[in-house]
Amino acid sequence: MAEPLVDPARRNWVMITCGAGAVGGVATAVPFVASFTPSERAKAAGAPVEVDISGLQPGEKMTVEWRGKPVWILRRTPEQLASLKKTDAEVADPNSERKTYPIPPYAKNEYRSLKPEVLVLVGICPHLGCSPSDKFIPGPQPSLPDNWEGGFLCPCHGSTFDLAGRVFKNKPSPDNLEVPPYTYLSDTRLLIGEDNKKA
Repeated sequence: MAEPLVDPARRNWVMITCGAGAVGGVATAVPFVASFTPSERAKAAGAPVEVDISGLQPGEKMTVEWRGKPVWILRRTPEQLASLKKTDAEVADPNSERKTYPIPPYAKNEYRSLKPEVLVLVGICPHLGCSPSDKFIPGPQPSLPDNWEGGFLCPCHGSTFDLAGRVFKNKPSPDNLEVPPYTYLSDTRLLIGEDNKKA
């Protein structure tokens, strides 16, 4: 039985065409698959950000970005939590009643958080948009009162905030530091930018 003759030129063209088709298929699929992950624009517009806080030790703070803003996550020590009782009478809005921006219901308490030990704040001063500095060590310090219990100092115009982000009385900032919407996915994972509606 004679073997069929194969035209080598035709075989080469068939292989080239198949290869080009495969490359074209991959090129078409890449943008389609990429569309399933949030774009940088979507993240900037407010896509939630998942954060692992398992390594955050008492007294430590970490910063993540959400909507182009710094979001602080502070694991407060028992001493830092106790200091909030001492600052209640000195802050302008102890229960977050002001309406400059929406405050989640779970932040309308002394701790301004879902769990007392974990504080989540947008790190931008409501006065002119500066970013306050950490001043966690209590006691007299430059630009701070002698009875300082720890908190945050905005270096631009001197607004001070306690360890719940509450602004002290008679300061330039018109409001407390913002608490963003957030929820717990587990004991060690937060989702910034999305509320747990049952909270």
